Amino acid sequence: MNLISQTEARKADHLRICLESNVQFNHTTNGLDRYRFTHCCLPELNRSDIDITTTFLGKQLGVPLLISSMTGGTEQAKMINYRLAQVAQKYKIAMGVGSERVAVENPKVADSFAVRSLAPDILLFANLGAVQLNYDYGINQCQQAIDILQANALILHLNPLQECIQTEGDTNFRGLLDKISKLCYSLPVPVIAKEVGNGISGKMAQKLIDAGVAAIDVAGAGGTSWAKIEGERATDPIQRRLGNTFGNWGLPTAECITSIRDWNSDVPLIASGGLRNGLDVAKAIALGADLGGLAWPFLQAAVESEESLSLLVDILIAEIRTVLFCTGNANLADLKKSGTLERLI
Repeated sequence: MNLISQTEARKADHLRICLESNVQFNHTTNGLDRYRFTHCCLPELNRSDIDITTTFLGKQLGVPLLISSMTGGTEQAKMINYRLAQVAQKYKIAMGVGSERVAVENPKVADSFAVRSLAPDILLFANLGAVQLNYDYGINQCQQAIDILQANALILHLNPLQECIQTEGDTNFRGLLDKISKLCYSLPVPVIAKEVGNGISGKMAQKLIDAGVAAIDVAGAGGTSWAKIEGERATDPIQRRLGNTFGNWGLPTAECITSIRDWNSDVPLIASGGLRNGLDVAKAIALGADLGGLAWPFLQAAVESEESLSLLVDILIAEIRTVLFCTGNANLADLKKSGTLERLI
C-alpha cells in the first residue's frame, strides 16, 4: 500500500472506530465535574436579552463554540464536513477540519475539506500535524492547506502519544519549536497550537506563545482517546498494548485551562477535550477559555442528518443561555469575571 492510500485508509479507520467503538476516556474526566456554579434565585435579567456572541482572532461569532477538527479525505468525511460547514454558517460558529496531510499528498481529495463556498462567513481553521515539519513539510505545504480552505488560521496539532501508538506514526519531534516559530512569522494567517486529547500545560503553552503561536486549543483529556483509537486499529501486539496502557493518559481539560491562565491571561484560548454540553462550555469559559470546542457530539449528529446538527446547536445555545440566566450574568464577559464558578472539595 503506498503512502497516499495508507493515509486515506487511516482516515476511514478513524471515522469508523470513533462511530462504532467505545474509545472515550473511562477513568479520566475532563475535570469540569469538579466545579459548579452558584445558583442565583433572582437574576434580575430578561433571558431573551442575554448575549452569547463573542470575538475570536478578530472574527465575530454568534456562539462561543468551535466545531473541533475531525475529518476529511474520504467520501463519508466530505459529507460530514459539508454538513458541519452549513450549520457553522447558519449559527456563525467557528470550525476546524481534520488533518489535511491527505489532501496535500493527494489533491484529488481536497474537495472533502473545501467548505468555504458553503460557509463564506465563518472562522475556519486549516489543520496539519506539527511533526510533519520534521518530515519534509514547510511553508509551501502549510500554505497549501490554508489555500484549500481559504482558512482564517492554521492549526498545528501536537500529538506525540498518538504518533507513538500509530503503527506508521512519525515520532521525531526534535527541534520542532524552532520550526513552529519560523512558520508563525512566515505565514499570512495566525497559527493555533492544539493537542489532540492529552492536553497542553501552562508551561508548554507559554513556550508556544513565546515562539509566536497566536492561540492555544488545550484539547485536554476526558473525551475521545486517540491512544485507544490507534490501539484499536493496530495489528502489532505492542501497539495494541500501548493503546490500552495509555488510553487514559493526559491532562484534564479544566486543569489545562487554569494552568495556562496562571501563566498567561491574554492568549486566545479554546477549551476542548470531553465537552459534551453547553454547561461544560459555560464552565470552561468561566475558568478562562474564550471558546468551547466539541467534536464527538457534532460527529454523531452530522452522520445522522443536517436537522440533528441544527437541533444540537439549538440545545447547546439553550444550555449556555440558561447558565448565564441562572447565575445572573447578561453576557460572556460578565460570566468570566462573576466568580460564580466554585471548585468542589
